[in-house]
Amino acid sequence: MTKGIVVQFRRGRKTIHEKHYLLDVGANSREEASKLKGKEVVWKSPAGKEIKGKISDAHGTKGLVRAIFEKGLPGQAITTEIEVLGVGDSGKEDKKANKEAKK
Repeated sequence: MTKGIVVQFRRGRKTIHEKHYLLDVGANSREEASKLKGKEVVWKSPAGKEIKGKISDAHGTKGLVRAIFEKGLPGQAITTEIEVLGVGDSGKEDKKANKEAKK
């Protein structure tokens, strides 16, 4: 599980997409950000409420990603932390390594 930061709403000049957000997850290029496509994202409120979303694709060339949440996040969520599930934790690669080490 890695952490990231909510940067901004996904927006145009006159429109804001309430469920779409730009996230900084520490990727340095578009290629690194594209590898995170389809991963689950969780934002936790100070009261303990969780809102889940999914990374839809990379955004731009600097490593930001777009995420679509099930409900819109509150405005206070901007510049707060999010968690990307399935990245950097004990995933399939670690399980394979453990099985090979036991042999």
